[in-house]
Amino acid sequence: MMATTLAFDVYGTLIDTQGVLNKLREYMGEQAAPFSQAWRDKQLEYSFRRGLMQNYQNFALCTAQALDYCCQVFRVPLTEQQKQSLLAIYKVLPAHPEAKQALAGLQQAGFRLYAFSNGEQAAVELLLETAEIRPFFSAVVSVDEVKSFKPDPAVYQHFLNKTQSQAKDTWLVSSNPFDVTGAVSAGWQAAWVQRSPTALFDPWELAPTVTITSLLDLAEVLPG
Repeated sequence: MMATTLAFDVYGTLIDTQGVLNKLREYMGEQAAPFSQAWRDKQLEYSFRRGLMQNYQNFALCTAQALDYCCQVFRVPLTEQQKQSLLAIYKVLPAHPEAKQALAGLQQAGFRLYAFSNGEQAAVELLLETAEIRPFFSAVVSVDEVKSFKPDPAVYQHFLNKTQSQAKDTWLVSSNPFDVTGAVSAGWQAAWVQRSPTALFDPWELAPTVTITSLLDLAEVLPG
């Protein structure tokens, strides 16, 4: 029997994006939090739209164009240098505090661990290396190889093909509800990481298999 495969989303799930918010506060003070949320929402919207249109551009460009959009909406005239400094932070963000311990325990328990991201391969590899968690993963699987984005079913199938996994034996681990519903729709199991009690899950018929508040909870809820 093949060991259970765990596909970890990266941004927000493994990696703490708080550093971006700290830099935004330097540039715009009280507007930083709503700006940051709008930037994230627009970044995802752009990836969804490009996936549906089958007009692919990589996630880094979606992120940069979303930043330009938010600068217009919030009337914040960031310089090109300031924009580049914000985009550069995405390359060197730290892991969430419990990530190393959780990943080490899961690896020792015999699970097959992979990073699975909308980001480009090289960018994700560098990010995980910088955060000192890359050695826990057998490989990084990027949507860039199929020129689409989560939650396109083709992306989840690509992961299965790449890792030689079966959907029924594969778990997505993500803090992003859209990613969880995409995985469940594709026949996977999924653990939603609800890092904040105020985080809401979409009221769809596609619910997470389990909900956890920390990556350390994974070992207790996964099949042995």
